[in-house]
Amino acid sequence: MKETIHIYHTNDLHSHFENWPRIRDFLKLRKQWHKDADDEVFMFDIGDHIDRWHPYSEGTLGKGNVEMLNEVGYDAVTIGNNEGITFSYEELDSLYENAEFDVLLANLYTKDHKLPSWAKPYQLYETKSGYKLGVLGLTAHFAPFYKPLGWNIYSPMDQLSFWLKELQPQADMIVLLSHLGIRDDEWIAGKFPEVDIILGAHTHHIFHEGKEMNGTLMGAGGKHGNYVGHIMLELDTESKKIISRKAQLYEQDRLPVSENEEKQIKEWHDKGQELLNDTVVVLKKDMESDWFKPSILPQLLSDGLMEWCEADCAFLNAGLVLEGLPKGEVSRFDIHRILPHPINPCVIKLKGSELKEVIKATRDEELHHLQVKGLGFRGKIMGEFVYSSISFGKDIQHISINGEQIDPNKTYQLATTDMFTFGHFFPELNRAEKHYYMPEFLRDVLTWKLKTVNGL
Repeated sequence: MKETIHIYHTNDLHSHFENWPRIRDFLKLRKQWHKDADDEVFMFDIGDHIDRWHPYSEGTLGKGNVEMLNEVGYDAVTIGNNEGITFSYEELDSLYENAEFDVLLANLYTKDHKLPSWAKPYQLYETKSGYKLGVLGLTAHFAPFYKPLGWNIYSPMDQLSFWLKELQPQADMIVLLSHLGIRDDEWIAGKFPEVDIILGAHTHHIFHEGKEMNGTLMGAGGKHGNYVGHIMLELDTESKKIISRKAQLYEQDRLPVSENEEKQIKEWHDKGQELLNDTVVVLKKDMESDWFKPSILPQLLSDGLMEWCEADCAFLNAGLVLEGLPKGEVSRFDIHRILPHPINPCVIKLKGSELKEVIKATRDEELHHLQVKGLGFRGKIMGEFVYSSISFGKDIQHISINGEQIDPNKTYQLATTDMFTFGHFFPELNRAEKHYYMPEFLRDVLTWKLKTVNGL
């Protein structure tokens, strides 16, 4: 006899709920369709479903996303870095308390080096014929961010090797939910032939018809809900061998239009606004923001960052602050609207010679006009840089910190944003000793600074 198994997978939605109604309805319809045909069907999400740039995810602290996954009837998810490092320890620890699906996560451990109560490293799913799918989850090894939050993140490769020893004897097929990125997935496919299917995420790569590598089938669906992935397996129930397997992607914008989808999308936004509507400060005057000339809000944020981090100096890009704020009451929603980025403060130790080169690099006009994607940035363009306790003399070679010429041999503490520490713009910051402030975001710093300047 033959048995057909359908696996649907999504990844990296990043709370782009404008795409969710069609995905939701498509998956619910397909699930019922396959059940009516007496086929097996499983649904998995590979992480970063949550992104706190959206007011609904911010207002519900991600639990609204969990409800969405519940509604569709997902079987299991793993977490991405947005679930893992943009919430406090307590918030992540309670995020999945109402989940009606398994959270599979083999390489994240608690403060006490135990598996979290809300997760398990793997799960066995059995079909009607008795065929057993062993499904295991892994997330990106962002140790510098997990550690300040109180979590212990272990090497995904070490944990994969460890748990496969336990899982492989129990399973007829092994499926990996991997929020590691394409390079790690390819490495796993080459080194772990016992992994039959890798469903990938994190690097937003796309495999329209899957990718075969060393006998492993890899599937991946890009980002923001632009695609839904589908793996189709046909097996011989007696020999338990796979007869055929096929992978494909469905484009979200070609899925059937959902009833009242625009209304639903607006309701999620409005609900988020309602949840964030409490007043945090009352401004005595308008506070403008401009990406290409001096303005008060970016400067306040830079000054606040320096004070928050107790640093010698600070800089940031004005494009972080998306809009200004009018005089009067300012809500959490207003602060979130102008600073939606899940970006944390960071302080970096640099020799004066290194700091000088980094500051000089911030004056590059091409950098100011760069359109930035990823790294936590949820705006449009970099903008000019704003400085605190950093001043310039007659030319770019004359740079002072707190009124004194930079000493090339002195160690300084620079406060800036975590997005500049990944090496994409300033390699020196990637190599240097640094400390991330977690779980505070830039919007928390701005709220604190606004309260300070308004006498609260």
